[in-house]
Amino acid sequence: MTANHVLFNSEYHLDSFLSGGKKILKHFPDYQELDTIDEIQSKSQILYLGMDLLQFDAYKEEKKGDPVILWNHRWEYDKNPESFFHCLYRLHDEDHSFQVAILGENFQSTPNVFDEAKDRLKEKIIHYGYCNDFKEYARWLWKADILPVTSNQDFFGVSIMEAIYCGAYPILPKRLTYPELLPDTSHHKHLYDNEDELYELVKDCIDHIEMNRENSVGDWVNKFDWKLMAPIYDKLFRSYI
Repeated sequence: MTANHVLFNSEYHLDSFLSGGKKILKHFPDYQELDTIDEIQSKSQILYLGMDLLQFDAYKEEKKGDPVILWNHRWEYDKNPESFFHCLYRLHDEDHSFQVAILGENFQSTPNVFDEAKDRLKEKIIHYGYCNDFKEYARWLWKADILPVTSNQDFFGVSIMEAIYCGAYPILPKRLTYPELLPDTSHHKHLYDNEDELYELVKDCIDHIEMNRENSVGDWVNKFDWKLMAPIYDKLFRSYI
């Protein structure tokens, strides 16, 4: 309310704030002041994150061998690891060929499914744990083929954009911020509505892995690199002076 300008990471970020704000205020018995949300909306706009994507180029590696499925998010409940691993269990039980790289930051309290997956998928896991330096992290992203995302909460998705830039094939839920970050013409190939659709898309990607390796979609996210985003930030901030 005191700000002159309000910036959000994505359309989804803005829409969820506005709808959530009105929902909360409507619970008040009086003095709901719903017009405050309209006031905030009037001075709000979208400013996507800028990212140093070019730093990954120095560590590019060839994708080869069995398809590598990637997890490179925080090991927390809002990332919904249960759905991710249940998909992998199903693929494993049906004897599909793949490997798994589990990256991302883990904390003292992590979902039990990570320990379970370490045991159930032990012959498939080629990396398990946090990468201590950027070089190691970047190389794993370049090795990765498939990025199934199951998050319940995400206002942008930095780790997802990084993996896509490095050539991982994204398979994302048809909700949150993801639809607005991918080309409309790609939605039928990369967005899913439920766990069965998630499984089918991952399986299809495994079955056609060589074709998908040859047709990387990494250029979709070039627009978020700082070389293009920095002038947008500069222009916007100058307009406020």
